Amino acid sequence: MDTRDDIDTQRVELGARGYDILIGEDLLAAAGTYIRPLVAQPRVAVVTDTNVAQRWLPALEKALGQANIVHDTIVLPAGEHTKDLAHLEDLTNRLLDARIERATALIALGGGVVGDITGFAAAILLRGLDFVHIPTTLLAQVDSSVGGKTGINTRHGKNLIGAFHQPRLVLADVGTLETLDQRHFLAGYAETVKYGLLGDPQFFAWLETKGADLCAGDRQARRHAVRASCAAKAAIVADDERESGRRQLLNLGHTFGHALEAQTGFSDALLHGEAVAIGMVLAFDLSVRLGLCPPGDARRARRHLAERGLPVSLTGLAGPDWTADGLFSHMLHDKKARGGRPTLVLARGIGQAFTTSEVEAESVRTVLDDALKG
Repeated sequence: MDTRDDIDTQRVELGARGYDILIGEDLLAAAGTYIRPLVAQPRVAVVTDTNVAQRWLPALEKALGQANIVHDTIVLPAGEHTKDLAHLEDLTNRLLDARIERATALIALGGGVVGDITGFAAAILLRGLDFVHIPTTLLAQVDSSVGGKTGINTRHGKNLIGAFHQPRLVLADVGTLETLDQRHFLAGYAETVKYGLLGDPQFFAWLETKGADLCAGDRQARRHAVRASCAAKAAIVADDERESGRRQLLNLGHTFGHALEAQTGFSDALLHGEAVAIGMVLAFDLSVRLGLCPPGDARRARRHLAERGLPVSLTGLAGPDWTADGLFSHMLHDKKARGGRPTLVLARGIGQAFTTSEVEAESVRTVLDDALKG
């Protein structure tokens, strides 16, 4: 794919299903130019949410028109609660009402929620449609838009209904991050830190130095962080597309984090990235308790997340009905649980993550109990 000289291109190497991640400025304004060669017919369906539609939908519609691509638009409610069966049914019916064909591609314009539900609709409608990610949040740009994980939540847990379905293209326009409020930006920053903590101590050290500038709006720092994160994830996905081994490392903080999200009812009380931040701290705390990780590394991880303004404890979040047993029960509903034990990503130090299903339940409960006691 021909791109401008000022665009970074990261390839996800999956043979015939491989695709490019384009990272740069003003990509949304030229989206039609990049999408038109990839779609089987000059017609697409754009899926977005109420928040993103107000700010970025007009620019995308203009770009599609300039490329002579006809489009339908579906606007979903904003928020994690949209990732459920009811909204999936509504989305698929509205797409079928529009008489889409197998050659009609879907475009997910928005954050992780829009990307996950749109990607899943693309996976199941008419036995498979092409789709393109245009992520507009930091979390989606560094993580959820890359790798082909799609799905929705149920009352039993996070992303328990879904499919692996790779996009045709990811357009990461870092300019769209300018409109994010600080809380949602920081939620994405937690996923960025994850890449350093799980396998790249040099990147984590860079974030310790440049993270404040990045969060304050430094576009070059943001672009570097998106590029480094996408490169790390692309390499892992190319090696282990369906999460049978190495890709499980990307779940650092997520088994704990998903339990916290379930406990809060997948509400705005706790954003996904905030849950991951707390989850990573708990994973490092458990690693220290098991004698696997130097305490100084756990303190360093906690300190950096806290300095950037992310939650690192359950203080102010846990209600009177929260118990270690209840949180542990949520962890057992995680789709990666094995033999009645959660599959955890722990660490032998910063940049030295590994997976295990051998941790005794009592050790996990103790860490959760300590966290609840503050």
